[in-house]
Amino acid sequence: MEAMEIDPETNSKGKDEAKPIMVILMGAPGSGKSTFCDLVMRVSTRHWVRICQDTIGNGKAGTKNQCLAGAASALKEGKSVFIDRCNLDREQRADFVKLVGPEVEKHAVVLDLPAKVCISRSVKRTGHEGNLQGGKAAAVVNRMLQKKELPKLNEGYARITVCQDENNVQAAINTYTALGPSDKLPPGFFGQKNSDAKVQLGIMKFLKKKDPPGYSDTVTNVSPENIQSHATKKTDSNQVVESREEPKMTAAGSNISLENTPTLAFPSISTADFHFNLDKASDIIVEKVEEYVNKLGNARLVLVDLSQNSKILSLVKAKAAEKNIDSKKFFTFAGNITKLYSEGGLHCTAIANATNWRLKPGGGGVNAAIFSAAGPALETATKARIGSLSPGKAIVVPLPSSSPLFSREGVTHVIHVLGPNMNPQRPNHLNNDYVKGCQILREAYSSLFDGFASIARTQGEPSKDNFEKELKREAQPEQGSTNGDQKAKREAVCEADMNKKYKSFVKEPGPNVGSSGDGNSGEQTRKAWGSWAQALYDTAMHPERHKNIIEKSDDVVVLNDLYPKAQKHFLVLARVEGLDRLADVQKEHLTLLKTMHSVGLKWAEMFLSENNSLIFRLGYHSAPSMRQLHLHVISQDFDSKHLKNKKHWNSFNSPFFRDSVDVIDEVSQNGKATLKDENFLSMELRCHRCRSAHPNIPRLKAHISSCQASFPAFLLQNGRLVLLEGKDADH
Repeated sequence: MEAMEIDPETNSKGKDEAKPIMVILMGAPGSGKSTFCDLVMRVSTRHWVRICQDTIGNGKAGTKNQCLAGAASALKEGKSVFIDRCNLDREQRADFVKLVGPEVEKHAVVLDLPAKVCISRSVKRTGHEGNLQGGKAAAVVNRMLQKKELPKLNEGYARITVCQDENNVQAAINTYTALGPSDKLPPGFFGQKNSDAKVQLGIMKFLKKKDPPGYSDTVTNVSPENIQSHATKKTDSNQVVESREEPKMTAAGSNISLENTPTLAFPSISTADFHFNLDKASDIIVEKVEEYVNKLGNARLVLVDLSQNSKILSLVKAKAAEKNIDSKKFFTFAGNITKLYSEGGLHCTAIANATNWRLKPGGGGVNAAIFSAAGPALETATKARIGSLSPGKAIVVPLPSSSPLFSREGVTHVIHVLGPNMNPQRPNHLNNDYVKGCQILREAYSSLFDGFASIARTQGEPSKDNFEKELKREAQPEQGSTNGDQKAKREAVCEADMNKKYKSFVKEPGPNVGSSGDGNSGEQTRKAWGSWAQALYDTAMHPERHKNIIEKSDDVVVLNDLYPKAQKHFLVLARVEGLDRLADVQKEHLTLLKTMHSVGLKWAEMFLSENNSLIFRLGYHSAPSMRQLHLHVISQDFDSKHLKNKKHWNSFNSPFFRDSVDVIDEVSQNGKATLKDENFLSMELRCHRCRSAHPNIPRLKAHISSCQASFPAFLLQNGRLVLLEGKDADH
């Protein structure tokens, strides 16, 4: 097919806008091509069109020629296109490369993920557009990967990006999401291992200079235009040296390192709309930064304003230098706080929003900009946590992954902070009372930095080495011990130590303290979740960051329990903001509960097909130790080294454990589930089958390994136990 020409008169793009782009996606089934398109198109300001052969025929599978025609039509209108086909060999993609001339930029994005990842995804998915799912998918993926031929720049591409893991894929998504109508991307070859980059250039030896800040050690930036400069740039050992352009950044004091360090970007609080004196404000900023900068470990603080000529930046920079504050841990930055990564290359974990007391979008300045950039997701997430804010206070709001600030800029949290008001045209002004005003501003920065400190700690704690080491501090049996009693006592002490050090929540008395017998304690206590207890929430909201996911959908995430209490023990997490525990469930969540049960049942049945001796039970803890509603799916053998004490046992074998089927019935009828008191966790140890009592966990484990008694009658009813069809649960 000859190259298509685009008529300038019919091209909808203005003279100042960049060329249309045709991105040819390449990857095996299950590599994530369609997801890539969806995530970019959902938030990008550039007009993208997805050309997919699985749906090109009026929603059904079509032909390659139909894809070529569809792409030509969209490009002629000035739109950019994604070619969503496998395109694994050069011949398959050649016609698309030839389709257009230099008036369209041609990019390749290669999703070169491991075969086992693609196969696992393809086998598990349902409702696939091309009906490639289930058992037949594995053979198709393997067959197609045998034809894999990675693209080369000399095929006609201006830019090639190779993604070899999930982090690479997310980075590529961020790159294309941030691409506006008038933006261009630098040409070259990006993302592939250096050994493969050598092949692209035909270079036998390839020696890198020390990377400038912010570059990955696996990324090369090679374009046809600079091949000659590479070939002529040699060291004494006759090795080619790759040159790269340093990132353009403005910072106080020194070059800025862009490594993946927890970073808070914050504006000067109260000095814009609230008219706080700049000199006094700069004194307080430097005072509070000096107080906190060493408390934050390797985390960084960045004061941001739009203009290089900002007076507050100049004042703070000079005063910070006088105090000898480490410029690697605190610096100033001129840029748009909502585009620090896409426009300035500065990746920030959190950004601070100088907000109003109602926590509403609108007004002007930073508040309007952040709410606008974050989209409706931020307002929804904020409402789920707090309704209003007092001067001097801050509130941390985890940013949903659906927010453009998350997908485009990598911001995981927004911290709303309210300072003092000195503007007589705004409500609740302080009549120029700077004694009170300075006090409130100090409190505001303290609250802001405390909130960021909790984020920085959380990022490093859940399921990391320190936490895992603590969990492995279990006592070993003493020499000559025969009954295990000493070990059980030490395990109890260890568990108590863990509860103190990694306390998941703090109970605070409510207005009606005292259990009513049905154990609805969730209405009488408020949970202030500790940092490690946030791990499941982070997994549910950001599953792309975690490797132990076995299924992900819009509604749920499924993962194996990190410390299983049986041979098979996995969790089904709800992906809903503000749904921390069973006490939060209302009638509106009934469909979600049924979905969680259905997914748990599906996985239980899959494990049963592999091992027909298993029996499963699905349910919730009345008062979970970790935030985010999660359904336990656990086999009833309880054969696990992680089951160590009475609390572990009774959390699954007492009324404290609420069967999923019962929860669904109760929510359907009453709008809420009945919760049981935590006193059940201290009950005596009884076998879950014959109900015989045992003095400690070792004795109980020895008993249940051989107990063949039938399960109690209530467990044999209403589908509370899941077992292989035809198997008798009575024995």
